[in-house]
Amino acid sequence: MEVSVQETDFDVGTELAALTTHDPEAGAVASFVGLVRGGDIAAMTLEHYPGMTEQALADIVAMAQARWELRGVRVIHRIGRLLPGARIVFVGVASRHRGDAFAACEFIMDYLKTQAPFWKKEETQNAPAGGRWVDARETDELAARRWLGSKT
Repeated sequence: MEVSVQETDFDVGTELAALTTHDPEAGAVASFVGLVRGGDIAAMTLEHYPGMTEQALADIVAMAQARWELRGVRVIHRIGRLLPGARIVFVGVASRHRGDAFAACEFIMDYLKTQAPFWKKEETQNAPAGGRWVDARETDELAARRWLGSKT
């Protein structure tokens, strides 16, 4: 189980392969890759609180491990100024069965969006110079809340 917060890009194929390279018991891998949207967004800057952010991500992974039988988990979140189309986040989960992999991957993303201390600023054509800070969306909070009391 590994978490990283980094400025550098990542290779999705390499990360997926690493989840199962040394584990013949892994029968499923589910993943999610988040990208900077284009349209009116010219750039996005992500900031974090070093140390606290990595611990929050590790705690989220630990919660997923307590709920599902997981063989491997990899979470990468980028920081810094990113342009449209750039990869922001990778969540990869290996398990013996697809149900655990799918559920854990979705759970980790839902909690990452609401519990990890990242701050996002968007530069758009209509935003003031320097961009605008983006608040958490209510839909993200609702997605995370659906896991409360649920084991799957």
